[in-house]
Amino acid sequence: MLNKTLVLGVIGADVHAIGNKILDYALTEAGFKVINLGVMVSQEEFINAAIETDADAILVSSLYGHGELDCRGLREKCDEAGLKDILLYVGGNLVVGKTPFEEVEKKFKEMGFNRVYPPGTLPDTAIADIKKDLGVE
Repeated sequence: MLNKTLVLGVIGADVHAIGNKILDYALTEAGFKVINLGVMVSQEEFINAAIETDADAILVSSLYGHGELDCRGLREKCDEAGLKDILLYVGGNLVVGKTPFEEVEKKFKEMGFNRVYPPGTLPDTAIADIKKDLGVE
């Protein structure tokens, strides 16, 4: 056990659960304590869970293309709630249409996310980044 807590969930009105379950399993197997909020999670639910569990990071996924709308303002709300240093990760089909991933990544980093992952990213990639970011390599 790495003694690091991650809050995981699918944001907004998104009900895509399979990727969430795969990430939960992979992150748990990697030694993280995972607080899985499931699907259709609001920004407030992510923040409240992070506060309650003293989480080290929030992992947001979205597959239905409305991630940009659902994630806007999350960093500011985290800051206001006293989570200024919490790491924010986001991944999936985050925008509608065929926007180049570089543009999507830039947009989400400008919104305060530490790391942004395109659709199809394997859990091992995120796990390596999280371990590096939390200094538990």
